[in-house]
Amino acid sequence: MERFVAIGDAAKALGVSITTLRRWEVEGRLVPDRTVGRQRRYDLAKLKPELFHAAPQERKTIAYARVSSHDQKEDLERQKQVLELYCAKQGWTFEVIADLGSGMNYNKKGLKRLLDEIIDGKVGRLVIAHKDRLLRFGAELVFAICEAKDVEVLIINKGIDTTFEEDLAKDVLEIITVFSARLYGSRSRKNQKLLDSVRQAVEGAC
Repeated sequence: MERFVAIGDAAKALGVSITTLRRWEVEGRLVPDRTVGRQRRYDLAKLKPELFHAAPQERKTIAYARVSSHDQKEDLERQKQVLELYCAKQGWTFEVIADLGSGMNYNKKGLKRLLDEIIDGKVGRLVIAHKDRLLRFGAELVFAICEAKDVEVLIINKGIDTTFEEDLAKDVLEIITVFSARLYGSRSRKNQKLLDSVRQAVEGAC
């Protein structure tokens, strides 16, 4: 559609007569531009801006995978494969974002990018293998953001995550490591003894 049109097309677009447009021009209510030859030209982008709005961009599907530590890289690859297979079977064009880090906090590059894209309105669907793969604590907040931004959330396996105990133990150990390092110093014998005791307890519980 042409943006600058003659008086007849402008009248049709606005649903008024040519006479009305001429009267508006005399009254100063709607003054058209003029060509070199003094012909009237009306800017439809100003008169009918909805006609020139870009079509809404299709929002993407993002599949998110996460594990807590480096020794779980094989599990991360399995998660990604499950997500890729699921999305492909649905016929979706999708993107996989993967994180390697604790589920106890938001300080992960992939999660931050995911949240940024959701808030920017670029995501229409979020797919995760388990609820706990998103965050161990705080997943409900992310789900609330998704709901506010009209993002569909699909959890493939709503049962218990088979690595819950292992991941939770690793997350707890990470928290204790941080706090004990602040209290006693990262290299102190007292700190190391505490961590060894906690690690043994964790391994025994698992």
